[in-house]
Amino acid sequence: MLTAHLLSKAFELQTLFENVSFSLNPTERTGLVGPNGCGKTTLMRILAGLEPPSSGHVDHDRNLRIGYLPQGFEIDPSLTIEEIIGRHTGNISNLEAELTATAEALVTQPSALELQARYDELLRRIQAADIGRTAHILTGLGLDDVDPNLLSGRLSGGQQTRLSLALVLLDDPQLLLLDEPTNHLDILMLTWLEGWLINSPCGALIISHDRTFLDRTVNHILEMDPNNHSIREYTGNYTEYVAQRQAEIAHQWSSFTDQQAEIRRMRQDITRTREQAAHTEREASSIRIGGSDYKEPGVKSYRKRVAKKVAKKAKSRQKKLERYLNADERVEKPQMSRKLKLEFSLANHLSHSVIRLKDLSIGYDHENPLISGINLDLHSGQRIALTGPNGCGKTTLLRTIIGQNHAINGEVHLSATAHLGYLAQDQSGLNLDKTPVDMMLAYIPNETEARSFLAYFLFTGDEPLKPISLLSYGQRTRLLLAKLVAEGSNCLLLDEPISHLDIPSRTQFEQALSQFGGAILAVVHDRYFIQRFADEIWWVENGSIRRLTEIMLSEP
Repeated sequence: MLTAHLLSKAFELQTLFENVSFSLNPTERTGLVGPNGCGKTTLMRILAGLEPPSSGHVDHDRNLRIGYLPQGFEIDPSLTIEEIIGRHTGNISNLEAELTATAEALVTQPSALELQARYDELLRRIQAADIGRTAHILTGLGLDDVDPNLLSGRLSGGQQTRLSLALVLLDDPQLLLLDEPTNHLDILMLTWLEGWLINSPCGALIISHDRTFLDRTVNHILEMDPNNHSIREYTGNYTEYVAQRQAEIAHQWSSFTDQQAEIRRMRQDITRTREQAAHTEREASSIRIGGSDYKEPGVKSYRKRVAKKVAKKAKSRQKKLERYLNADERVEKPQMSRKLKLEFSLANHLSHSVIRLKDLSIGYDHENPLISGINLDLHSGQRIALTGPNGCGKTTLLRTIIGQNHAINGEVHLSATAHLGYLAQDQSGLNLDKTPVDMMLAYIPNETEARSFLAYFLFTGDEPLKPISLLSYGQRTRLLLAKLVAEGSNCLLLDEPISHLDIPSRTQFEQALSQFGGAILAVVHDRYFIQRFADEIWWVENGSIRRLTEIMLSEP
């Protein structure tokens, strides 16, 4: 369906990937994984024909329908939702009229290939414009209750992202190129999209950091390796890929260890041989002709010949070692990727009940609160995942707890020993005009220590001195995490803390939270993260909160 031949891409002195080749086939759903900044989005733009490679080329049928969802899809803000959808699906009456005219033309010109192709295309567009199909997609992505006459510019960022995804699906593509399609999707929407992909006949290439989503949707993995600018292919879903990758790394370590032992043995053998040659040479040199040390002249000559042979043997073995070191079969030491190093300080003593919500109602309309009748406690050491449909009030609850919003009714009681640390979803805790070092100097005494501290969060080179406005969203999330650590908070309120983190950073973040001694309440939709992080779930639904011990993760 689509084949990449020896693709390379470089920007000035930075090489993203080189000489990579692979194919995307019908019904094959491929996950494209790798750390942030390795070139995943650039590769996808090249496949979509929006950016040229430095070398190589992409082959596919010129009639292949490619649906591309970028991370920052722009929608005309002056058009209504109905107008935007209509432009993608087309007007059924007009399409049917054109289909009739094309059919009549085919009667007189039955062998006209262009007319046959147009007839097939019109049939496809009529099927794609089916009202029931459109409603099914809009409902699955939570857009069915949005006024179709609303200007798209008035949609929230999450609604615009979901509308963009809906438009791509409505175009009835044969190949999907999806760059972070799970952003702004709640668990019910994620499950719907998983089912849509599984039941669709189209092929797909998907960039996602949602491990559960990848497990359920893909049957093939492409891993971008920034260390050698290459791509590796694996069969299976994400979990199967991880198992294969770990087995490869273990085998490489074993082979590398054996190789190093052989190199040490060869070097020790060369050293012994050289010492033996030197010793024989010294013995030959000590022989004098005449006097009390008189020996036959032939003995001295013989010893020198032996020393020369031994020295020659040592040189031969040295050349053998050099060939061994330069051989293509030589096993390289496995390269470890940079890891986020989060070390939360020991939490100060907390009373048993850190946050108590008593008869709490929250929202912006006293007559219609988002959530009401909340009677819940967050205890010391608890890890709570707060989740539920988009727009149900999760962020509003966190803002009410920290005092940004006023409660409609009820009370929020905080322990006297609670020191709250809040990570906002919109990253509003950052001054974009400052640098990361400037931000850390509020907690760390000097610039040298501030830069060393930021290095734990993967800020290297000149990154600590860049204005925050120039940092990526992933870098900004890491900076906010650094701020929480520096503040010494003992109760963390986290609103979508892993949205912009790649999979390695998410794993490190999970491990760091497991070492945190305080209480945590986190708004999150990542089911993989929830399963490993939460010991209780607060599920928001129909204006109330239910306590669950496990989340419903049934197959789509």
